[in-house]
Amino acid sequence: MTIREAMAKKILKICKEKNITINKLASISLLTQSTIQNIIDGNSKNPKLLTVVRICDGLGITLEEFFSDELFLNLDRED
Repeated sequence: MTIREAMAKKILKICKEKNITINKLASISLLTQSTIQNIIDGNSKNPKLLTVVRICDGLGITLEEFFSDELFLNLDRED
């Protein structure tokens, strides 16, 4: 699994747990819906750290909580 795929799965997983739509996440993260949708669809090749921080803020979690998941173990390198 690539980091892009792991990030998309993690975002969707937390949104499902918190019953938050992508549109709502965009709103509370101060991002556009297309920005988050591009991450989920894999169209965003290298999301900025600030974008990930804003998503985490919107989800009410820390970066550590976001990346502390088995999804991020043994990732395929993307060069």
